[in-house]
Amino acid sequence: MNMYQKLENAVNQWPENVFLVREGITYSQFVDQVRARAATLRDAGIKHGDIVGILSHNLPQFPLTLFAIWYLGATVLMLDTNLTPFEYDNMTQVAGCKFVCAEPSFFYKTDKFTFLDITHKDGEIDYDLRPYPSESTDVAIMSFTSGSTGTPKVVPLTHFNLTECANSLEDMSDYYHSGEIMYGFLPLYHIFGFAVCILGTIQYGGGLVLQPVINPKYILDDFQKFQPHVIPVVPRVLELFRNKIIDGMKAQKKWRVASFILNSQKTLKDMGLDFFVRKVQEPLLAIFGGRVRLLIAGGAATKPEVENFYESLGLAFIQGYGLTETVGPICISKPTSKRMPYSVGGSTSNNECEIRDKDENGVGVLWVRGHQVFNGYLNNPEANALVFDEKGFFNTGDMMYMDKNGELHFAGRKKQVIVLDSGKNVYPDELEALFMEIKGVKNVAVFEHKVNDKTVTYGVFQVEQGMTMDKLLSEVANANKKVASYKWVTHFAMTTDDLPMTSTQKVKHHMVRQNLIDGKYPDRHE
Repeated sequence: MNMYQKLENAVNQWPENVFLVREGITYSQFVDQVRARAATLRDAGIKHGDIVGILSHNLPQFPLTLFAIWYLGATVLMLDTNLTPFEYDNMTQVAGCKFVCAEPSFFYKTDKFTFLDITHKDGEIDYDLRPYPSESTDVAIMSFTSGSTGTPKVVPLTHFNLTECANSLEDMSDYYHSGEIMYGFLPLYHIFGFAVCILGTIQYGGGLVLQPVINPKYILDDFQKFQPHVIPVVPRVLELFRNKIIDGMKAQKKWRVASFILNSQKTLKDMGLDFFVRKVQEPLLAIFGGRVRLLIAGGAATKPEVENFYESLGLAFIQGYGLTETVGPICISKPTSKRMPYSVGGSTSNNECEIRDKDENGVGVLWVRGHQVFNGYLNNPEANALVFDEKGFFNTGDMMYMDKNGELHFAGRKKQVIVLDSGKNVYPDELEALFMEIKGVKNVAVFEHKVNDKTVTYGVFQVEQGMTMDKLLSEVANANKKVASYKWVTHFAMTTDDLPMTSTQKVKHHMVRQNLIDGKYPDRHE
């Protein structure tokens, strides 16, 4: 099966279900628009075997163009909207892309490829133009790795990879149903947003509200207008919403009582006093439109206190783990009383995981194999030889350990693991979580660095205006006391500038370290 056939199956099953909610477009109307868009692209010169870029925010034309390209038997190149013309030129050259469907605001003068206006109004359907019978093994999309630890690589993903990812999302069937609305503000060009919002919505015959602008006001307004049932989100945004809600209730002097009721709700319900629980939950859920039932987090681990907050509101919370190379979620942690903090669950039904080369704490490298795993980086045999074994397992480069319930926990990127001169390993994620609890710290990157020829655990702190070095020194020292002394961060820099981030709000550690080397963080304690 190819992805256009996957869409046709959804249309046959739910023709009158609304697919694009803001625009009021049903599944049957959408497929007609895809056929019209395919004729437009055909007339522009696109044909089977071409690689066609999409450079767009979350406009309705994004999924429209996506399926039209597949209709023609071409491959989609996903392009990040936050890059530069130099990077677009380089990426299209590497991928062999000659056309880019983009919003006009992205147009620039280039001889590397041809821009096509993604917002262009299409003509009539050409009924003689039939969908190209792409094989399941044909490449459907090309995406670039995030580059959070180095130079991005091209990841080709087949129609089989994508359809199997959609099938694996059946693991969410207890919480997401046909006709329900998903809110899509995660960028569709990123594999997490694409997998959950496009593949997940079509798998369930759901509706999708697309939001092209990441602005809290617009998002909150949309929650009231469209009342979504499912909200995929990165943990950082969940934390921001939680903190804003709690701060608002504290300002009204309502949080102490509300917190007590939410934390005691099981007892209160057993006593027949669930009215008090609902009285707290309902106005808080109203902020999200009042119908939300499921939150899907990915891109990073979610703090236990954030997860617990939303579950106390009666929401189901799913934590996923995946990579570009696995079409997003290859592990899913479902709501359960047995789930331990920071769990990313176990592998989905059509994939398998192994932890290898474990240390004394059971932390090792995660290797995965299955239907969602790509076949190798584009034109990069050296990299492929390093990341695949003879059994077809792929080395994720992520450090994991398994809890007593058989669920996986993320410990950090292997490339980011700090190996001290003593031979001991330090995992930056553990320390960054500690330091993010410091009031006045907005972001932090912890990494390996040399100071006076000694390997140290170094931190770069993004702080609020008014934070002093003495204050930060004291807070870091207090945080250090919570972990073994060999893990302590005693060398660090402070800045009020934003740290470089990926599109899913992960810190680009290699860029922060380079900025440190280049002297961009002069306010230091060493």
